[in-house]
Amino acid sequence: MVDINRDEIRKTAEQIRKDCICMSTRANFGHLAPALSSADIIATLYKGIMNYRPDNPQWPDRDSFILSKGHGCLALYSILSQVGYYKRDLLRDFASKCDTMLPGHPEIKLPGVEANTGSLGHGIPLAIGMALAAKMDDRKCRVFVLTGDGELEEGTNWEAAMIAAKHKLDNLVVIVDRNSLQLGDFTENISQLEPLEDKWRAFGWSTKNVNGHNIGELLTSLNSAPYETGRPTAVIAHTIKGKGLEIAENKIEWHHKVLTREQYESLKDNLGLEALE
Repeated sequence: MVDINRDEIRKTAEQIRKDCICMSTRANFGHLAPALSSADIIATLYKGIMNYRPDNPQWPDRDSFILSKGHGCLALYSILSQVGYYKRDLLRDFASKCDTMLPGHPEIKLPGVEANTGSLGHGIPLAIGMALAAKMDDRKCRVFVLTGDGELEEGTNWEAAMIAAKHKLDNLVVIVDRNSLQLGDFTENISQLEPLEDKWRAFGWSTKNVNGHNIGELLTSLNSAPYETGRPTAVIAHTIKGKGLEIAENKIEWHHKVLTREQYESLKDNLGLEALE
């Protein structure tokens, strides 16, 4: 595990949010609110939990991270630049052209990205293969997956959950970004996810509920996984969609909405945002 400095993690999460707002405004494109809800989770993983080497992205003993909710890739692009996988100037290319390294959903052509995602429901199945391979090779690494809560309406997740428990993949950690919103409505108005913790337990997983914006809770829950030997871990992180951008917080219409340049300029000084060209 990397050295833990909670203040540094908070600053990293703050920078993720600034980058997300800046990139999406510059491109006039992106799933801003879903990225903002995950900023603290992703900052905690990369600054306080995971082992990895930006100078050697394919290091065999690395911990792996899969962003199953691929539409939230703005946050992933920010953290990968902050920890040194590529220069921060590359963030300017987000969704700027057809062959950009930073498209609207992550692709493995970008250093640090472990899987192409965006078609929902595939991150957990992919992670199971990676976790099982690590077990077979006797590698002491972990695989982390961040999934959206609306994404759990995809049946592939629950098929995969059964397989993970069957193979005793205690090196697998699924984090649910439980912001209670999805495209078009609140999750419980679309499909009844609750009692979500009980569902994971019924599939043979160890589970915890945490505040997804509390760095201390995230560190404790993620660093102590697995909670039970021989069981995969599910961390249900309760978050606010659009966290950090007041006009977007907990708003259905902000799933795929970005600031106008006029809005950006009016908020720039207050939020400490960089100037747009």
